[in-house]
Amino acid sequence: MIINTHAACRLALLALGCTVFLAGCGKSPPQALGTLEYDRITMPAPAAERVVAVSVREGEQVTAGQPLLKLDPAHTQSDLAAAQAQAQQQQAALLELRVGPRQEDIAKARADLAAAQAQARDARAYYERLLPLRKDNYVAASDLDRARAAAGNADGQAAAARAALDLLLHGTRPEQIAQGEATLAAAIAQAEAQKVLLAKLDVVAPRAGRVDSIPYKLGDQAPVGAPLVVLLAGDAPYARIYVQEPMRASVHVGDTLRVHVDGRDKAYLGKVRLIRSEPEFTPYYALIGEDAARLSYVAELTLGPDAADLPVGLPVRVDYAGAGP
Repeated sequence: MIINTHAACRLALLALGCTVFLAGCGKSPPQALGTLEYDRITMPAPAAERVVAVSVREGEQVTAGQPLLKLDPAHTQSDLAAAQAQAQQQQAALLELRVGPRQEDIAKARADLAAAQAQARDARAYYERLLPLRKDNYVAASDLDRARAAAGNADGQAAAARAALDLLLHGTRPEQIAQGEATLAAAIAQAEAQKVLLAKLDVVAPRAGRVDSIPYKLGDQAPVGAPLVVLLAGDAPYARIYVQEPMRASVHVGDTLRVHVDGRDKAYLGKVRLIRSEPEFTPYYALIGEDAARLSYVAELTLGPDAADLPVGLPVRVDYAGAGP
């Protein structure tokens, strides 16, 4: 049997082409899209004060505790001084309550009581002298009434003086001391709050990271709560991806997945550190084929030190194939 060599070669190439075509028509492994992100730390403005110093630049790497920015402390320092003076005043008032009345005050109260008692005796004696004269109409009824009223008034003043002396002798009530202690505690707390606020005017990095943005520049006055400095924290970025609903059951915390970054040929290994339990709609850039109309679940993958130089915001693609702990 004679075999045509050229025909055999053509048949072999045709079979190989069909094999490649069929392999190309096979369904690609499931993927998830997302972006590279960093943990963002925002330092809000503790007070509406003017920026008087900026110690770092955007993009600069900083360490924990490094000064970043400073706000004008003049107004807060004045408030702190006023609060401290108020606390000292309340402390002196509490000490006065605990010590009780002075002996000079008690002596004065005794003297006032003696004078009031003397006036009461004199008014009572005058009234008693007028009483016998009423029978013979030697004294008018109005004079007698005035004398009786004067005697009663003098007795009342003597009783008031006696009560004032007793009040000093009994000392300060425990309830008054408790009120003084509470007032002093409130004043001290207010002073401490002002001291903490003053310390916050020196904005420092809470942890190591990279300065992402400084919205307010030297001389600006930011409102309370406005972001003064935004840091990107962490040794490496993480991948935030959107897991389509059909693949949610196969992705678990701790799984290791391959992460492909646009512009890099190398594939990075990422470990799933979080996956949301509540779904949300897939963002436009993560729409893939039939999954475009379905819900997805946000997941975060921790990358290794080899991804430390990757910039934030780059698109990523994650392959589910080969996932495992």
